[in-house]
Amino acid sequence: RFVLATNGVDDPSLDGARMLREYKAQQPTERGFRFLKDPLFFTSSVFLKSPARIAALALVMGLCLLVYTLAQRSLRQALDAAKQTVPNQAGKPTAKPTMRWMFQCFQSIHLVTLSGMRHIVNLTEEHLWILRFLGAPCRNYYFLH
Repeated sequence: RFVLATNGVDDPSLDGARMLREYKAQQPTERGFRFLKDPLFFTSSVFLKSPARIAALALVMGLCLLVYTLAQRSLRQALDAAKQTVPNQAGKPTAKPTMRWMFQCFQSIHLVTLSGMRHIVNLTEEHLWILRFLGAPCRNYYFLH
């Protein structure tokens, strides 16, 4: 048990159960903003003077968060529909991976051009397994039509 307080005392529809639901519903949003502050996403300080540029940067960061969240949701839904898992950071199966972890998994993959031929290097069976659940556009990106 814990205490929940509100300044919405005049709202009769805000009973204890609804207040708790609203409070718990904030967690995914808060997690998203934590992603935006992560040093892996935002590696150094940025100094902007113009309010228009600050607004533009906020818009771009918000769009990045939207794409990140939609990709994570899509991956988790695909895993759930197939009743499958992917390995987490500790190598244990999970049906709810984060996109941050998926992005880190794919960091070692590179496109190399040798004698005019393009090659994908470091693409493992684990990557191929994950790509099954990320959809055709991702597979096409890695030339896996």
